[in-house]
Amino acid sequence: MIELFKQIEAHLLQDEKPSVYLTQIYSNPMFRQYPFNMLYELKNTEQSLIHHPEGNVWNHTMLVVDEAAAIKEKSKNKKVFMWSALLHDIGKPSTTNKMKKRITAYDHDKVGAELSKEFLQQFTKNQDFIADVCGHVRYHMHILFVTKSLPFADIEGMKRTTDIHEIALLGLCDRLGRLKCNRSEEENNINKFLEIVCETYHLC
Repeated sequence: MIELFKQIEAHLLQDEKPSVYLTQIYSNPMFRQYPFNMLYELKNTEQSLIHHPEGNVWNHTMLVVDEAAAIKEKSKNKKVFMWSALLHDIGKPSTTNKMKKRITAYDHDKVGAELSKEFLQQFTKNQDFIADVCGHVRYHMHILFVTKSLPFADIEGMKRTTDIHEIALLGLCDRLGRLKCNRSEEENNINKFLEIVCETYHLC
């Protein structure tokens, strides 16, 4: 188990497109075992095709990790950043609901933070690393919450536990990690997020 974790980490940090290796190991029987089964289930989790024309959560996550790999040098901690990209939607399998034609995954960010902690604790005792990844996962949806003035935002919590620029960086990868996205529009959304939190909440 630990060797597979180390291999995943190496590819996350070294590969131009980590999705190639991750797709290869998806069929590895070990990937169905705890705790890797948390990632295995991403492929079995549907998403709204309106927001995610790429399909299931696994497809989306693979696009996100490749986007993250392309800009990881901009992160203050590449290891935290890349694991956050891989785990950011780990909460979706247990929170996804389908009612009629509508698919939702409310609170997948909060659940995902807890599951990320559970996952990472199987392989490392570095509590700072775990806390940083979980913070990224917990607040990755705040790009949407802040720019759309939604009531789900927890600005104080984000301020206490994360670096706002790291959240913006991960959020950009999350937004770009889908088919038919408008890169210019998504980059503008990130700039809007930073402008709001910097000027309104004095987080910068």
